Amino acid sequence: MADLSQLVKAYDVRGVVPDQWDEPLAEIFGAAFATVTDATAIVVGHDMRPSSPGLSAAFARGAASRGADVTEIGLCSTDELYFASGQLDLPGAMFTASHNPARYNGIKMCRAGAAPIGQDTGLADIRALAEKWLENGVPAVGVETGTLVRRDVLGDYAAYLRSLVDLSGIRPLKAVVDAGNGMGGHTVPTVLDGLPVDLVPMYFELDGTFPNHEANPLDPKNLVDLQARVRETGADIGLAFDGDADRCFAVDERGEPVSPSAVTALVAARELAKHPGATIIHNLITSWSVPEVVREHGGVPVRTRVGHSFIKQEMADSGAVFGGEHSAHYYFREFWNADTGMLAALHLLAALGAQDGPLSALVAAYDRYAGSGEINSTVADQDASTAAVRAAFAGQDGVTFDELDGLTVTSADWWFNLRASNTEPLLRLNVEARDAEGVARVRDQVLAIVRA
Repeated sequence: MADLSQLVKAYDVRGVVPDQWDEPLAEIFGAAFATVTDATAIVVGHDMRPSSPGLSAAFARGAASRGADVTEIGLCSTDELYFASGQLDLPGAMFTASHNPARYNGIKMCRAGAAPIGQDTGLADIRALAEKWLENGVPAVGVETGTLVRRDVLGDYAAYLRSLVDLSGIRPLKAVVDAGNGMGGHTVPTVLDGLPVDLVPMYFELDGTFPNHEANPLDPKNLVDLQARVRETGADIGLAFDGDADRCFAVDERGEPVSPSAVTALVAARELAKHPGATIIHNLITSWSVPEVVREHGGVPVRTRVGHSFIKQEMADSGAVFGGEHSAHYYFREFWNADTGMLAALHLLAALGAQDGPLSALVAAYDRYAGSGEINSTVADQDASTAAVRAAFAGQDGVTFDELDGLTVTSADWWFNLRASNTEPLLRLNVEARDAEGVARVRDQVLAIVRA
């Protein structure tokens, strides 16, 4: 019997196909999802992985067996599935393993209106029911089987995104886009169609084996091809999407990466121009520049833990118009508080095209400090290593501590956050300081303790 404790994570289902899960188990998940959400209708989509169509269809059959009518939107990005869930007001399931290797697949689930389903908001119940039915069989229900209908929402999704950003007056731009053989290759041409953007496509062929590079732009090695093409073509901007195209990274006209914190600050300023005095969410590893820019533009910054379930909950609780994470997830109230890298990309294109300067000059105002990026260390005892770091800094003047998410240590000239991975024996370190020398000094001091 499948071990669901290895398969059901904090926010989603994810594992190796067929070793850890397969289509019969996907069908049970579909039945459990429809039961737990009490859905009479749901929407289901999938990415380009070889196993995705079969798993998605099995899930749909399972939901239909409990009486739910299923709208299958087929190939889509994760944010396109969120769009469908929001627009149709239906619970949704997206089959993807994002940037994981080809043999993996997973399910990201949401309630109607793209409201997240995580461990504490239904996922544990879905797992418990699936485990029960795995052992005892799925009981019959006294309802008619739901209907299965196909629907293409790509055009509606693209039109909706474009309705949220004024691109009418932008100058002609050349943009290189690296889809990494992921779902950006499916969505980008439709979203950008008709705009004054000379699109230079890279790896738009949908291929869940990722033949060119891993579809994870967070790793600098996966940006190398994009950076080279931007320089070769004299492009104004480069954009890179991850496998399910819900995250978007940017490089400037020199091929230099643009900090996701700078993108968060830039989009925050644009959203505050539309919604004066609004709340903006940022997680605790975004740059100091984010709350600074928010305050300068009359907004209210709210700091939260890392992770989409925390951001989305805080968005809903506070009525925030926008939220950003340093991992390049961007959340919009106008998009049902869900994350969409494509909408962030449109904001970047609009801001760049509305003025004559290069992207590097535009983002300089939002990129004020030096950062280390995320540094992972394998440790035997996460708690002991964290305690040792805290002890080492405890005697220093002017240093403060907080434990909102891991350990954050702050002084007048630098801060760092050290937090444990939920799934691996890792500690993740992020350092920011007023200059690169400060980053190096603090980074080396912390790593010497963590890796001792």
